[in-house]
Amino acid sequence: MSREPLLPALLFWTALALLPLAAPGWLLGQLAQHFCYGLLAMSLAYLWGQGGLLSFCQALFFGVGAYAYAVVGLGKLPLLPGSPALGLLLALLLPTVLALGLGLLLVTARVPTGPAWAVLTLVLGVIGERLAVASPFLGGSNGLAGLPPLTLPVPGGQLELVDPLPTFLVLLVVAAAVQLGLAGTIASARGSLLRAVREDPLRAAHLGIDPVAVRLRAFMLAAAVAGLGGGLFAAQFGFVAPPLLGLGLSTETLVWVAVGGRGSLLAALAGALLVKTVEGLLGEWLGAGWPLALGLLLLLVVLFFPRGVFGGLLARLARRERP
Repeated sequence: MSREPLLPALLFWTALALLPLAAPGWLLGQLAQHFCYGLLAMSLAYLWGQGGLLSFCQALFFGVGAYAYAVVGLGKLPLLPGSPALGLLLALLLPTVLALGLGLLLVTARVPTGPAWAVLTLVLGVIGERLAVASPFLGGSNGLAGLPPLTLPVPGGQLELVDPLPTFLVLLVVAAAVQLGLAGTIASARGSLLRAVREDPLRAAHLGIDPVAVRLRAFMLAAAVAGLGGGLFAAQFGFVAPPLLGLGLSTETLVWVAVGGRGSLLAALAGALLVKTVEGLLGEWLGAGWPLALGLLLLLVVLFFPRGVFGGLLARLARRERP
């Protein structure tokens, strides 16, 4: 799908914006947390669905963003003040810089974009998790706790994002802005270049397109979105730990995107919200047996919805909107 259908996106975000009129506070708080995972899912959908780069290290960037917020928020960096806002900014910038370095290693070395790329990104995620476990500065295997909440300037003072309603609304605005912004990128000339490189990098190179530069920009943008999600996750939970960087979360992200549909950012985000919500319900109903039930459910989705639960529908709507 070359672009995101606009009408379903507007309806989706409008419905979520009206949700506080009827939903209880606990549900709003839960959805606010899930929006962070939705940002992570959109970062993978952009990189995989548009660029053909299946990355198993998106959780690495998510975790780096979370740890960046944590170390700055706790004042562990002597040259920087203990500011949550500054921590969130670093959560956006540090994964981007890391992706630049890793991208120069992987993309410039012309690592094939198939299994070899996936395995190398998988290894990077494992290394990141092990480094965090071995680092006393990052709290080792215990992680870092007691993180300050994010604060926003408001008339007459500052608003701490602690209560479910304001947290939900802020995360809703952030997630919607990211989805619409990435959708604009996909519909732009830059998105067309990325898809051209995905389909045939040799032909794109013959036409004067630099596949290395195109893929590197996509890798960095996806890392920035994942890092933002990690920073907002840390701000809500007040705790970070090494599993945020590792293979487990990256694999979960792959499941969310596969369930929703990797061809659409909105579908990937909806897939993350759907799977996380179903996980909670199955945990209440089935206790310790919920992973088995979830696995069976995902198997059915893969068999009967090869383009994702939402991806096929959105693709058809996008074709209807196309002039």
